[in-house]
Amino acid sequence: MDDRKTSEGSFKQARVRILVLAVIIAVGLSAGISRLFYLQVFRNNDLSKIAVRQHQKTVALEPLRGTIYDRKGRVLAVNLDVESVYAVPSEIGDAREAAKRLSRFINEDWRILEKKLKSDKGFVWLARKIDPNIAIKIKNEIKNEDLEGIGFIKESKRFYPKKELFGHLIGFAGLDNTGLSGIEARYDEFLKGEDGFIILERDARGSHIFPSSGYKPPVKGKDIVLTIDESIQYICERELDKAIQKTHAKSGMVIGMDPKTGEILAMAVKPSFNPNEFIKYAPAEWRNRIVSDPYEPGSTLKVIVASAALEDKVASPSEPMFFGEDKIDIDGEIIHDTVREKGRLSFRDVIKRSSNVGAVRIGMRLGKERLYSHLKSFGFGDRTDIDISGESRGILRQTREWSKRSIGSVSLGQEIAVTPIQLITAVSSVANNGWMMKPFVVSEIRDEDKIVRKVYPEIKKRVLSAETAAEMTRILTSVVEAGGTGEKAAIDGYRVAGKTGTAQKIDLKTGLYSDRYFISSFIGYAPAEDPQIALLVVVDSPEGLAWGGSVAAPVFKNIAEDVLLYMNAPSTNEERILMVKRE
Repeated sequence: MDDRKTSEGSFKQARVRILVLAVIIAVGLSAGISRLFYLQVFRNNDLSKIAVRQHQKTVALEPLRGTIYDRKGRVLAVNLDVESVYAVPSEIGDAREAAKRLSRFINEDWRILEKKLKSDKGFVWLARKIDPNIAIKIKNEIKNEDLEGIGFIKESKRFYPKKELFGHLIGFAGLDNTGLSGIEARYDEFLKGEDGFIILERDARGSHIFPSSGYKPPVKGKDIVLTIDESIQYICERELDKAIQKTHAKSGMVIGMDPKTGEILAMAVKPSFNPNEFIKYAPAEWRNRIVSDPYEPGSTLKVIVASAALEDKVASPSEPMFFGEDKIDIDGEIIHDTVREKGRLSFRDVIKRSSNVGAVRIGMRLGKERLYSHLKSFGFGDRTDIDISGESRGILRQTREWSKRSIGSVSLGQEIAVTPIQLITAVSSVANNGWMMKPFVVSEIRDEDKIVRKVYPEIKKRVLSAETAAEMTRILTSVVEAGGTGEKAAIDGYRVAGKTGTAQKIDLKTGLYSDRYFISSFIGYAPAEDPQIALLVVVDSPEGLAWGGSVAAPVFKNIAEDVLLYMNAPSTNEERILMVKRE
């Protein structure tokens, strides 16, 4: 009886266990089915993507950047195939020893290289786009020392064959081939091209074994043709270098423009920098100061003041404007003159001899409102909209901010700051019969042999009548003749029109004008009767004699003489002058 009860109890317990087990199994199956349903239905897309990522890797294919040419088709910036060094850490035996060996060639501390070589990643870069000579040395080291897990991949690197010659204008592209300064940055959207890609399949270990069908080729960037002429650029930089070495100046700039079209023919900034090694220079040294840095122009601004006076007919070329005084008082401020004449000077001679007293009288004849209006019309205080990044507006205060002395200061090129591109654009309008042209440096954008964009000369406005412009040209040619401040800019066989400038710099310690540091300059164009080129020469802080006529005018002469010969510009003669006047 007891045995039967025990048997029945055991049977009931077994049934309970079976039931519980069945319930557990049922719940487990339900959970599994639910989970499977959830993954299959709701997470299908996400899990598929994860699976693809585990078995495939998409590698971006970098496009070739477009080539930059000068106006005659000479290459100024191009992409070259170079080596990049990589490592597969899992294949490296002694990471420390390998790092020490490689650090002799790669500009990286061996401890940093060791960390890369011990990485748990399947692939690491050790050095990108290295010098070909360094690549050869590393390959020899790998071969001699039997270093496993180190390899090379061809990549494209930007190269500037002219080195410092066009550094500030062209700028540079970074490691990823993105333009970072100059033309490279301004026209990056055209130059950079379009990335491609290739999909690589991986095995179970994650190694790349073969490309899949996924492939999109990269699209090369568009090419750019500049208005710049390499030969003219070389002449400008050569002569500017000579002047800086001779005078021990702090820096210098030269810009050349075709006054009839607005095309920039040369743009030289010193000290220069090599865009192939831009990382070795401070960012401030990359700046194109011809468009970005305004300065007080001094007497070169008298070209604009005199033009305004003639245009408004408040003075005539032969009218006396200087009466032998060596100074003039404007609201208690004494302005001294460098001219030491006993007699009178005409309006024309005031510009020829660069009389400060005479220039102030001209400015006072105009009055501050008309003077300001003309300065604004000539583009000061506004950007020229040249196609270079970083252009400054300069400084031209509104007349309500002028003091009683400002009319005199501005007439002498003080209390106003201009950029070199503003000044040469303004004076070129005098050379171009009163028409102001928009300056530009890119003439064409090409896609293979097809022209995508063609840039044509653009007239901005008329700033002077043809009669005033012609009269100013006659006056400016007298500056370069015997007795003028710019006679050292004279060129045999050509008539030159121009103006000297010697501007005192502000002493940053005192806030006053320095009696030691000057900006010496000369701006002019030639041949005067049919200008082929306008040039502005600026030499900052020359030592010793700092007059623009002594420092900058000879630089202009040396540049213009060689450039006119290079351009085959016809020599000046009376027959040609009469012909041009009749036209």
